[in-house]
Amino acid sequence: MKHGYSAGGSSSGSAALVAAGEVDMAIGGDQGGSIRMPASYCGIYGMKPTWGLVPYTGVMPIEIFVDHTGPMTATVEDNALMLEVLAGDDGYDPRIKAPATVSYSEALSGGVKGLKIAVVKEGFGWPNSEADVDAKVKAGAKLFEKLGAQVTEVSIPMHLVGGAIWTPIGAEGLTQTMMWGDGYGVSRSDLYSTALMDFHRGWRWRADELSETTKLMTMLGTYINQQFGSRFYGKAVNISRRLKAAYDSVLAEHDLLLMPTLPLKATKIPEKGAPREEVIARAFEMLPNTAPFDITHHPAMSIHVRSRRRSADRHDAHRQGIRRSDHLSGRPCVRAGGRLEEDVRSA
Repeated sequence: MKHGYSAGGSSSGSAALVAAGEVDMAIGGDQGGSIRMPASYCGIYGMKPTWGLVPYTGVMPIEIFVDHTGPMTATVEDNALMLEVLAGDDGYDPRIKAPATVSYSEALSGGVKGLKIAVVKEGFGWPNSEADVDAKVKAGAKLFEKLGAQVTEVSIPMHLVGGAIWTPIGAEGLTQTMMWGDGYGVSRSDLYSTALMDFHRGWRWRADELSETTKLMTMLGTYINQQFGSRFYGKAVNISRRLKAAYDSVLAEHDLLLMPTLPLKATKIPEKGAPREEVIARAFEMLPNTAPFDITHHPAMSIHVRSRRRSADRHDAHRQGIRRSDHLSGRPCVRAGGRLEEDVRSA
């Protein structure tokens, strides 16, 4: 970690504490990538579980369709152990529908030999992608191949519009549930934290203190609702099934999807008084490979890849590749992440 650079968001505090060694484990919330993005920038392991595997009870809600919570840890082993504790029905969360849970830590001994890993072509080469990030993740794919996995490149064209499908759900859901709905909204058999709702309601009298991105999303969601109702939200949820089917068609023949977690390395925090456009860009530039899996509900994990080359210039070390990460989606992601971590440590 480097002072003055972004720790990602929005679970950046959890990621920074784990990366700094202040805590062994932390929990994050992921609606567009907010477990995996800070995990990538801070060089830790972040898991967005399958939607409905881990209860969201007690966590500040944003939008029920994309609310995920999961472990953020310094090692894959800790991640698996924490997931074992968190997963399962708590009797309150309406997302949970008797999920099958397993001993995730036992999967760590399986290795990657025989796993079929699909490198998703569309996950690379975004307009803001940094060449060394793409190259490092592709090198990670080669390492998996060396370890015995079957690695092939695949094309999932619909991945390119995943962010556009996510946007109405993210904007309108956040507005109606988290903002105007005081965190929860209505019509759900949840465990409502009324104290949280009462406290959060106070934003209406302090809206000028909201972040630029929250202001933007609230204004956008409110405008859309006033002009068009919930039509685009509903349409996006319907189309998300097609995106899920596109991923599932590849996962039917492969075990995992692989791409960069983020297209770029950690950026400098905007200076005080920076233009609103710059502040908002720092938030949304991270989303293209993470947000789609929040609306398809697949499990996804950020596996950090450390550079073995040290920079002579300590000031540039952060930007020269010490923090890059692979993004794995699919059920064996803990197994694959554990094997990659083991190989990098032994190198």
